[in-house]
Amino acid sequence: MMTPGVVQIPGDVTVTEAASLLEREQMPCLLVKDTDLHFGLMTPSDIVKKVVALGLAPDDIEVRAIMSRPVHFIEHDRAADEATSLMMSSGAPILIVTKQEQPVGVLTARDLVLSPKRCHTRVPATIGVMGTGAPEAQHQAVIVQLSHVGAMVQTPAVLPPGTRVFLNFSLPELAAPLTVTGTVLEDYDPLYESGKTGTVENPSVDIQFTGLSPADQSRIKAWVLQNSPKSTDLA
Repeated sequence: MMTPGVVQIPGDVTVTEAASLLEREQMPCLLVKDTDLHFGLMTPSDIVKKVVALGLAPDDIEVRAIMSRPVHFIEHDRAADEATSLMMSSGAPILIVTKQEQPVGVLTARDLVLSPKRCHTRVPATIGVMGTGAPEAQHQAVIVQLSHVGAMVQTPAVLPPGTRVFLNFSLPELAAPLTVTGTVLEDYDPLYESGKTGTVENPSVDIQFTGLSPADQSRIKAWVLQNSPKSTDLA
C-alpha cells in the first residue's frame, strides 16, 4: 500500500530547493534529517501555510524551520489496521515505512482511505469545522464514498487541506446516528484527481477519520461490507 522510496534531505536545504524536489519526484513529502535523532517531514501544505501564506521568501528559509514534527514510523510488515490505529491515535496523515529501521516508503492517510473497498453511496450529512460550534457554521453535505477509515464528501463548504471537521450522518438500516471527526486530506496526486466525483458547485473532499471509537469503526465497516456490490453484481 505504501509509495516505495523515501526522499531524504538535510535540514539546511532551502524551501525553494525542497519544493522543486517535491515536484520532480512527485512524492507526498520529504523526510528531513536535521540530526541523527531529529527528523521532520516537509509537505506541500507546510510550504503553503508556513511560507506562502505569511509572505515569506522561500529562498531565505531552511526546511528545518517549517518541517512538521514528530515523524511517525511503522515497520513494513505490520498490518494495515495497525497503521490505521497509529494514524487515528496520533492524528498524523503520513507514516514513514521502515525495514530494519531504514526508511523504505511513505504511507499516507489517502492510501489507507482508498485501500479498504469503498462503498459508493449517497448518504445525506452535515459537516462543520471543529472549534466553531455554531449551527450556522454547519453545511449540508453528501457522502458519496465511505469506508471505515474515511469518506469522500460533496459539500459547498470551503475546506482547505488539514482542516479538522466533524461529520454527522445516519446510515440506512442503522438506528443510531453517527458523529465522527476527521481531517481533510491534501490533494497531491494528480492521477487521483481524475477520479473525483464533485462539481464546481459541490466539490468533493477526502476526509480521514480520526478518533473513531472501535464500536463506530466496526459499525461502519460492517455496513460498508454489507452494502458494497458483490463480484457477481459487477458482471
